[in-house]
Amino acid sequence: MFKTEICEILNIEYPVLQGGMAWVATGELAAAVSNAGALGIIGAGNAPAEFVKAEIRKAKELTDKPFGVNIMLLSPFVEEVMQVVFEERVPVITTGAGNPGKYISRFKEIGTKIIPVVPSVALARKMEKEGVDAVIAEGTESGGHVGELTTMALVPQVVDAVSIPVIAAGGIADGRGFVSALALGAKGVQLGTVFVCAEECTAHENYKNSIIKAGDRGTVVTGRSTGHPVRLIKNKLAREFEKLEAENASVEDLERLGAGRLKAAVVDGDTDFGSVMAGQISGLIKGIKPAKAIITDIFKDAEKIINELKAL
Repeated sequence: MFKTEICEILNIEYPVLQGGMAWVATGELAAAVSNAGALGIIGAGNAPAEFVKAEIRKAKELTDKPFGVNIMLLSPFVEEVMQVVFEERVPVITTGAGNPGKYISRFKEIGTKIIPVVPSVALARKMEKEGVDAVIAEGTESGGHVGELTTMALVPQVVDAVSIPVIAAGGIADGRGFVSALALGAKGVQLGTVFVCAEECTAHENYKNSIIKAGDRGTVVTGRSTGHPVRLIKNKLAREFEKLEAENASVEDLERLGAGRLKAAVVDGDTDFGSVMAGQISGLIKGIKPAKAIITDIFKDAEKIINELKAL
């Protein structure tokens, strides 16, 4: 029922991409999601090339299905990471924080699909002209680095503006969200926060529990004054950010406060002063499940919703 162009383009069973979350989206998680029929993605973040290579090799050992790597174009290691991804013949790359245009032709030569994350119609149009295979229209409901437009507003405008497939992201965690994304014109979805709470995700138990305990108003956006706003679970770090921004602290002071805080949360389990990046749908997540169960439950619910709508 839910086979779309994205399934054909990426050679996957379900039109679902797992978000490439830095420190969270490891080879283990990517492989589990891919084995479940969706597209698992390794998050390169600001990690050096050797780290990314090790995660790619790990994923290859755990799955023979397609998987991808998310590359942060502002990373100081971006050129080396791009070289590793090219050498490893990774089937799909998603990108954030910039324009991947100068890399596209090289990856096209080896058949790698390129799908950038876009927060606006203007960037989506530019990416289509550059020759990407699809775009991920990500709304401000998502965790981590965010734009300003909501998913509900952004996705249909991007769909109307480009002819390539659009993948919806931000605020999607269940069958209701998936069906809504299809109604907006998307050909698939990208899910991040919900996969943090997959059994196969190696993020610290404290990180997962922070998401499970969060309510509908459990997240806040910090760092707007730096030009790089970030959504995270409310905690002592978030309150310190809010305090410094209210005092008109410098960008340098705010960046120093945030340095290394994501790793502290994901790896060390510091959920007080660590950056627990998560989306607004945290309140919908009630427990930890295998990646396969997360995906099958979404589509079981989606099929039920479609059948109910048909009966109206």
